[in-house]
Amino acid sequence: MTRFTTTSRTLLALSTCLAPSLAFACSCGCGVFDVGTDAMFPGHAGAMVFAEYDFMDQNENWHGTSDAPANDNEDKRIDTSFMNVGLQYTFNRAWGALLEIPYWQRHFRTTDEDTGDIASFTHSALGDIRIKGVYSGFSPDMSSGVTFGLKLATGDSSYSHFDSDTEIGSGSTDVLLGAYHLGRIGADGRWSWFVNAQWQQPVAHKNTYRPGDEVDAVMGAEYKGWSLGSFGTLAAIVQLKGVYRDHDGGRNGDEDNSGYTRLLISPGLQLDAHKVSLFFDVGVPLHTDTTGNQLVAPLLWKLNVGYHI
Repeated sequence: MTRFTTTSRTLLALSTCLAPSLAFACSCGCGVFDVGTDAMFPGHAGAMVFAEYDFMDQNENWHGTSDAPANDNEDKRIDTSFMNVGLQYTFNRAWGALLEIPYWQRHFRTTDEDTGDIASFTHSALGDIRIKGVYSGFSPDMSSGVTFGLKLATGDSSYSHFDSDTEIGSGSTDVLLGAYHLGRIGADGRWSWFVNAQWQQPVAHKNTYRPGDEVDAVMGAEYKGWSLGSFGTLAAIVQLKGVYRDHDGGRNGDEDNSGYTRLLISPGLQLDAHKVSLFFDVGVPLHTDTTGNQLVAPLLWKLNVGYHI
């Protein structure tokens, strides 16, 4: 199977160009959902629709490079289901466009400021929509490209029981700039390597809260050597994902307890079955360094299904 056929069927299997703005002051490290494997690299003209489910349970308090007592943090737990649907269209060898509409469900346990008791709140709402363009015309095989676009302030950022840094929407419009490259290892096409990075910068935000800018990057290797006969192919993927997030600002931004760096290893499997692709991976932290006390997730889960039209 050629690269163009495989990639066209798996394009955006991770929704890596479009993943919702997942970063907030509690140190999730989830901005790395925005970058990923060569599944997001265009192969030829065509369209794909996809659906993705990500899950993250932030249940560990972290200070600096180690875990810290839960009593040091008024917030106790944030578990979130990220549900996203999207459409990608590659017009030709050089240009493409992407759209994703996210919907989140979040459960938040925190300390009531008035009573000191633990209070729990659950809220579901539309997230921040992303619109992006892709330029992949640097080489004939489309193995290198740049991405550019906006994260719009469409998500709910006014739920009274959530803090500014835990709202489903950030309340900001952000510029998104990224780049990627795919390389081959050997002549049989079974092994490949890839790099992908994205910078996110708020350019319009509330006077009371400015989310920190963020850089996410990934490097990885993929083995596509397992044939399932007429059913399709199975690939194994391992990635190193890194994220740097700056401090939040504004009156409601907690500068002393926001900003972090994180490194994760993420093994996964990708199934290509004709027009359908299925991808699953889990992110395991290798290193976390937070400013102040922040909630972190011990694992980051991803499941994506794509259909090439």
